[in-house]
Amino acid sequence: MLENTLKEIFRYEVAEGVSEYHAILHLSNPQLTYTEQVDALMQAYDDLVTNDLKGAVAVFKRFFVSDAANQSDYLQVLHAECSDCALSIIEQPPLDRTKVALWVYLQRGVDTKALTNGIYEVKHGSYRHLWMAGACNQALNSEYQMRLLFNDYVMQLSENGCSLANNCIRTWIFVQNVDVNYAGVVKARNEVFVTQNLTDKTHFIASTGIAGRHANPKVLVQMDAYAVDGICEEQVHYLYAPTHLNPTYEYGVSFERGTYIDYGDRRHVFISGTASINNKGEVMYSGDIRKQTFRMWENVETLLKEADCTFDHVGHLLVYLRDIADYTVVRDMFEKRFPSIPKVYLLAPVCRPGWLVEMECMAVKPINDDRYPAF
Repeated sequence: MLENTLKEIFRYEVAEGVSEYHAILHLSNPQLTYTEQVDALMQAYDDLVTNDLKGAVAVFKRFFVSDAANQSDYLQVLHAECSDCALSIIEQPPLDRTKVALWVYLQRGVDTKALTNGIYEVKHGSYRHLWMAGACNQALNSEYQMRLLFNDYVMQLSENGCSLANNCIRTWIFVQNVDVNYAGVVKARNEVFVTQNLTDKTHFIASTGIAGRHANPKVLVQMDAYAVDGICEEQVHYLYAPTHLNPTYEYGVSFERGTYIDYGDRRHVFISGTASINNKGEVMYSGDIRKQTFRMWENVETLLKEADCTFDHVGHLLVYLRDIADYTVVRDMFEKRFPSIPKVYLLAPVCRPGWLVEMECMAVKPINDDRYPAF
């Protein structure tokens, strides 16, 4: 371990084809200044790609910072000359009292390049994986900003021969003052999705809608997204877990609980932001952080099981808390149950005030399906 840092790494390695890695990089010394913390984190990242995961390249990075207005510029400058992948910077303070943490998704055996329209391409075999991060604008309110973000993204996908309905697999939507601005996000997304043939009769997109701030206070909504070019409709499956969860359209929103993609050699699973909810759309165990955490785990476990996966296949966990006072309880619970999965705990209120905690994850499992090309 490098001084002042901690690396958590998930490895999915194959002898032939693409190997995948998730890493969460933390600081262990909160007494350092912000620039000292970032410098230490970047040293740990350099060590990660030089020694721990030699030959792997980043395909997506997300920095979680405690004060975006005062911290984003330094990260942007550091990455300006070596922009190796899609870069997301969001104010969701790490709850371990440090100022910054990093989730990075890496792969070995791929070709990457920046496209002209703000998308990063990761190419291998028959597929192009398209990552977009940090999209934002300064339209009048959250509804207008969300509508413009999706309309712009539809055009970006179209320029790459893709569409929102056929190729977008995952979105992350960060909302400043989520208790106030989330309603506008929901309205705009619902309306745009109808125009893209994303309805309760077809399908939606796996997503997390969560509190998060941009450095510019006029930015109320920020979006990251992931799409795959080269997949066919039969490769993409949606997760419902009807014994535990209800369809989101029943309470007026439009996202999938989870999605998985089957490639010839592996299954990728994307679990949306998931909280303590039942199959009637109701908040379970209001005010009880422990019971909410157990129910959340049960919901995620049921979604994973529907994809024939378990927590053993999970590459990383992002854990969002509304109240900083719940951190030690939730951390102790997670560390006891999932000691080896890379994870980070973030101060980020969930889209419904009654939910005290939410989590999301990605998973990968080997399969052998000769109907489709390998990943």
